[in-house]
Amino acid sequence: MSSTEEIRFGLIGFPIRHSQSPGLFKEECKGRWEYDLIEEEEFEAAWTRFADGPYKAVNVTAPYKTLAAERADIRSEAVEHIGAANILVKTPQGVAAYNSDYLAIKELLMKASATSVTVIGLGGAGRAAFAAAEDLGLPARSLHHDEIADGVTDDVIIYTLPSAAPGCDRLNCRVIIEANYKDPCLSGHEGYVSGLEWLRAQAILGFAILTGQEPAEAGGTL
Repeated sequence: MSSTEEIRFGLIGFPIRHSQSPGLFKEECKGRWEYDLIEEEEFEAAWTRFADGPYKAVNVTAPYKTLAAERADIRSEAVEHIGAANILVKTPQGVAAYNSDYLAIKELLMKASATSVTVIGLGGAGRAAFAAAEDLGLPARSLHHDEIADGVTDDVIIYTLPSAAPGCDRLNCRVIIEANYKDPCLSGHEGYVSGLEWLRAQAILGFAILTGQEPAEAGGTL
């Protein structure tokens, strides 16, 4: 790559055509770099486009967070613990994997003054949320979708399932954080924290990992 103008960033996942990540990224960098949707039904096809293309780094979303962690040459401590990554960065030593979902949930839990946490869903986002709660020293448990039919009660509930599951109308808590921002199913709950707030938090916290610059240095909003 002969100039910074040729460097690109992007998002790997499927389907992602309605993702808000490009808008959030461009908001922070004020359009300095391009941000592409690398939408492929097979992870290896997306990986090849990233590895062989002009991309310095990419975000990763469902269903490829676990595969991204496995494929990377270098893994952050959080990624090693969680087994999922949502950021891949090219380095001289190989592709490095990071997890800003974990960082965002830690921030949201501290903001909520959480005293205990139940995470619903065992995918990449759920594992990141559980690890964040554990690392904050909070009593935490993870539940599969078929373990909530009789309802769940806790101080904070983090719902990472992609759609409504039996029992999601019986979630009793002070704060509920939902990962899905495209088709939320819990937005009427008191103390609701939307997936968009989670997405924005991980985007801001992950910006420096992606680009090597803080948003303000790139001409962004912070």
